[in-house]
Amino acid sequence: MKPRVKICCISSLMEAKLAIEAGASALGLVGNMPSGPGIISDELIAQIAKAVPPPVATFLLTSETNPEAIIAHHQRVHTSTIQIVDALSEGTYHQIREALPGVKLVQVIHVIDEKTVEEAVQVAEFVDAILLDSGNPNLQIKELGGTGRVHNWAISRKIREAIPIPLFLAGGIKAENVKEAIETVQPFGLDLCSSVRTNGQLDPEKLEAFFAAIG
Repeated sequence: MKPRVKICCISSLMEAKLAIEAGASALGLVGNMPSGPGIISDELIAQIAKAVPPPVATFLLTSETNPEAIIAHHQRVHTSTIQIVDALSEGTYHQIREALPGVKLVQVIHVIDEKTVEEAVQVAEFVDAILLDSGNPNLQIKELGGTGRVHNWAISRKIREAIPIPLFLAGGIKAENVKEAIETVQPFGLDLCSSVRTNGQLDPEKLEAFFAAIG
Protein backbone atom coordinates (compact mmCIF):
# COMPACT_ATOMS: atom_id res chain seq x y z
CA MET A 1 0.00 0.00 0.00
CA LYS A 2 1.30 3.44 -0.94
CA PRO A 3 1.80 5.66 2.11
CA ARG A 4 -0.39 8.73 2.58
CA VAL A 5 1.42 12.02 2.13
CA LYS A 6 1.08 14.97 4.50
CA ILE A 7 2.44 18.28 3.26
CA CYS A 8 3.38 20.44 6.22
CA CYS A 9 4.08 24.17 6.71
CA ILE A 10 1.14 25.19 4.48
CA SER A 11 1.12 29.00 4.52
CA SER A 12 -1.84 30.05 2.33
CA LEU A 13 -5.07 28.89 0.68
CA MET A 14 -3.13 28.75 -2.59
CA GLU A 15 -0.52 26.36 -1.10
CA ALA A 16 -3.31 24.19 0.35
CA LYS A 17 -4.91 23.91 -3.11
CA LEU A 18 -1.54 23.14 -4.74
CA ALA A 19 -0.75 20.38 -2.21
CA ILE A 20 -4.18 18.76 -2.56
CA GLU A 21 -4.02 18.85 -6.38
CA ALA A 22 -0.58 17.18 -6.23
CA GLY A 23 -2.03 14.31 -4.17
CA ALA A 24 -1.67 15.22 -0.48
CA SER A 25 -3.97 13.33 1.92
CA ALA A 26 -3.27 15.76 4.76
CA LEU A 27 -2.04 19.30 5.35
CA GLY A 28 0.05 20.52 8.29
CA LEU A 29 -0.76 23.98 9.66
CA VAL A 30 1.90 25.27 12.05
CA GLY A 31 0.83 27.27 15.10
CA ASN A 32 3.15 29.24 17.36
CA MET A 33 6.49 27.41 17.87
CA PRO A 34 9.79 28.14 19.65
CA SER A 35 11.63 27.54 16.34
CA GLY A 36 11.27 26.09 12.84
CA PRO A 37 9.57 27.04 9.56
CA GLY A 38 5.99 27.59 8.44
CA ILE A 39 4.44 29.36 11.44
CA ILE A 40 1.14 31.09 10.57
CA SER A 41 -1.54 32.86 12.59
CA ASP A 42 -4.45 31.00 14.18
CA GLU A 43 -6.80 33.08 12.00
CA LEU A 44 -5.14 31.78 8.83
CA ILE A 45 -5.10 28.19 10.15
CA ALA A 46 -8.87 28.44 10.78
CA GLN A 47 -9.44 29.91 7.30
CA ILE A 48 -7.48 27.13 5.55
CA ALA A 49 -9.03 24.37 7.70
CA LYS A 50 -12.51 25.59 6.78
CA ALA A 51 -11.71 25.64 3.04
CA VAL A 52 -10.15 22.15 2.79
CA PRO A 53 -12.50 19.46 1.37
CA PRO A 54 -13.48 16.66 3.81
CA PRO A 55 -11.37 13.71 2.61
CA VAL A 56 -8.20 15.73 3.24
CA ALA A 57 -7.13 15.90 6.90
CA THR A 58 -6.02 19.19 8.45
CA PHE A 59 -3.41 18.94 11.21
CA LEU A 60 -2.94 21.74 13.75
CA LEU A 61 0.70 21.64 14.92
CA THR A 62 0.59 22.92 18.49
CA SER A 63 3.52 23.40 20.86
CA GLU A 64 1.18 23.68 23.85
CA THR A 65 1.94 21.00 26.45
CA ASN A 66 -1.06 20.96 28.78
CA PRO A 67 -4.56 19.76 27.86
CA GLU A 68 -6.38 23.03 28.60
CA ALA A 69 -4.05 25.03 26.35
CA ILE A 70 -4.19 22.40 23.57
CA ILE A 71 -8.01 22.37 23.72
CA ALA A 72 -8.15 26.17 23.66
CA HIS A 73 -5.76 26.26 20.67
CA HIS A 74 -7.91 23.80 18.73
CA GLN A 75 -11.12 25.70 19.53
CA ARG A 76 -9.64 28.73 17.77
CA VAL A 77 -8.86 26.84 14.53
CA HIS A 78 -11.13 23.74 14.18
CA THR A 79 -8.81 21.36 12.30
CA SER A 80 -9.70 17.66 11.96
CA THR A 81 -6.51 16.55 13.75
CA ILE A 82 -4.19 17.87 16.47
CA GLN A 83 -0.47 17.19 16.10
CA ILE A 84 1.14 17.61 19.52
CA VAL A 85 4.79 18.41 18.81
CA ASP A 86 6.09 18.27 22.39
CA ALA A 87 5.47 15.87 25.30
CA LEU A 88 2.53 16.63 27.60
CA SER A 89 3.90 18.40 30.67
CA GLU A 90 0.83 17.61 32.76
CA GLY A 91 -2.70 16.21 32.46
CA THR A 92 -3.79 13.42 30.12
CA TYR A 93 -4.78 12.74 26.52
CA HIS A 94 -8.15 11.63 27.90
CA GLN A 95 -8.92 15.24 28.91
CA ILE A 96 -8.36 16.36 25.31
CA ARG A 97 -10.51 13.53 23.93
CA GLU A 98 -13.35 14.33 26.33
CA ALA A 99 -13.37 17.99 25.33
CA LEU A 100 -12.86 17.37 21.58
CA PRO A 101 -14.63 14.12 20.59
CA GLY A 102 -14.05 13.22 16.96
CA VAL A 103 -10.77 15.14 16.71
CA LYS A 104 -7.81 12.85 16.00
CA LEU A 105 -4.69 13.08 18.16
CA VAL A 106 -1.21 12.58 16.71
CA GLN A 107 1.81 12.69 19.01
CA VAL A 108 5.19 13.69 17.61
CA ILE A 109 8.14 11.73 18.95
CA HIS A 110 11.64 12.87 18.08
CA VAL A 111 13.92 9.94 17.28
CA ILE A 112 17.08 10.44 19.30
CA ASP A 113 18.21 6.96 20.42
CA GLU A 114 16.95 3.47 21.35
CA LYS A 115 15.04 4.91 24.35
CA THR A 116 12.70 6.51 21.81
CA VAL A 117 11.16 3.07 21.12
CA GLU A 118 9.97 2.76 24.71
CA GLU A 119 8.62 6.32 24.68
CA ALA A 120 6.60 5.62 21.52
CA VAL A 121 5.15 2.38 22.90
CA GLN A 122 4.01 4.13 26.09
CA VAL A 123 2.28 6.95 24.21
CA ALA A 124 0.74 4.75 21.49
CA GLU A 125 -2.14 3.52 23.66
CA PHE A 126 -3.48 7.06 24.12
CA VAL A 127 -3.33 8.57 20.60
CA ASP A 128 -4.53 7.80 17.05
CA ALA A 129 -1.11 7.93 15.38
CA ILE A 130 2.55 8.59 16.10
CA LEU A 131 4.65 10.91 13.95
CA LEU A 132 8.41 10.38 14.08
CA ASP A 133 10.56 13.44 13.44
CA SER A 134 14.18 14.58 13.77
CA GLY A 135 13.95 17.46 16.23
CA ASN A 136 15.46 17.71 19.68
CA PRO A 137 13.15 18.89 22.49
CA ASN A 138 16.11 18.80 24.94
CA LEU A 139 17.86 21.85 23.46
CA GLN A 140 17.68 25.23 25.18
CA ILE A 141 15.54 26.50 22.27
CA LYS A 142 13.52 23.38 21.53
CA GLU A 143 13.64 21.94 18.01
CA LEU A 144 10.16 20.52 17.49
CA GLY A 145 10.25 19.72 13.77
CA GLY A 146 10.97 21.22 10.36
CA THR A 147 14.70 20.46 10.63
CA GLY A 148 15.06 18.80 7.20
CA ARG A 149 17.35 16.21 8.85
CA VAL A 150 17.06 12.45 8.42
CA HIS A 151 17.11 10.44 11.65
CA ASN A 152 17.96 6.75 12.22
CA TRP A 153 15.31 4.90 10.21
CA ALA A 154 16.31 1.57 11.81
CA ILE A 155 14.90 2.93 15.11
CA SER A 156 11.79 4.17 13.25
CA ARG A 157 11.27 0.66 11.87
CA LYS A 158 11.50 -0.83 15.39
CA ILE A 159 8.87 1.66 16.58
CA ARG A 160 6.59 0.87 13.64
CA GLU A 161 6.80 -2.84 14.49
CA ALA A 162 6.21 -2.21 18.22
CA ILE A 163 3.06 -0.05 18.03
CA PRO A 164 -0.47 -1.05 16.95
CA ILE A 165 -1.40 2.37 15.47
CA PRO A 166 -0.46 4.21 12.25
CA LEU A 167 2.99 5.79 12.02
CA PHE A 168 3.92 8.91 10.03
CA LEU A 169 7.56 9.39 9.10
CA ALA A 170 9.04 12.91 8.92
CA GLY A 171 12.54 14.39 8.78
CA GLY A 172 14.48 15.04 5.59
CA ILE A 173 12.31 12.92 3.28
CA LYS A 174 12.60 13.92 -0.38
CA ALA A 175 12.20 12.49 -3.89
CA GLU A 176 15.76 11.10 -3.80
CA ASN A 177 15.38 9.03 -0.62
CA VAL A 178 11.64 8.38 -0.32
CA LYS A 179 11.83 4.86 -1.82
CA GLU A 180 14.45 3.88 0.75
CA ALA A 181 12.37 5.46 3.54
CA ILE A 182 9.30 3.45 2.51
CA GLU A 183 11.25 0.18 2.18
CA THR A 184 13.09 0.63 5.49
CA VAL A 185 10.27 1.86 7.72
CA GLN A 186 7.05 0.92 5.87
CA PRO A 187 5.17 3.87 7.39
CA PHE A 188 1.45 4.55 7.09
CA GLY A 189 2.24 8.12 6.05
CA LEU A 190 5.06 10.45 5.01
CA ASP A 191 5.36 14.02 6.23
CA LEU A 192 7.36 16.68 4.40
CA CYS A 193 7.97 20.40 4.48
CA SER A 194 11.28 21.81 3.21
CA SER A 195 11.99 19.21 0.50
CA VAL A 196 9.07 20.36 -1.68
CA ARG A 197 9.81 24.09 -1.33
CA THR A 198 11.96 26.62 -3.14
CA ASN A 199 12.80 29.83 -1.24
CA GLY A 200 10.20 28.82 1.33
CA GLN A 201 7.38 28.52 -1.23
CA LEU A 202 5.68 25.26 -2.20
CA ASP A 203 7.18 24.24 -5.55
CA PRO A 204 4.83 22.46 -8.03
CA GLU A 205 7.76 20.78 -9.82
CA LYS A 206 9.25 19.40 -6.59
CA LEU A 207 5.79 18.20 -5.51
CA GLU A 208 5.33 16.43 -8.84
CA ALA A 209 8.79 14.82 -8.60
CA PHE A 210 8.08 13.63 -5.06
CA PHE A 211 4.75 11.98 -5.92
CA ALA A 212 6.32 10.44 -9.04
CA ALA A 213 9.11 8.96 -6.88
CA ILE A 214 6.56 7.21 -4.67
CA GLY A 215 5.19 5.56 -7.81
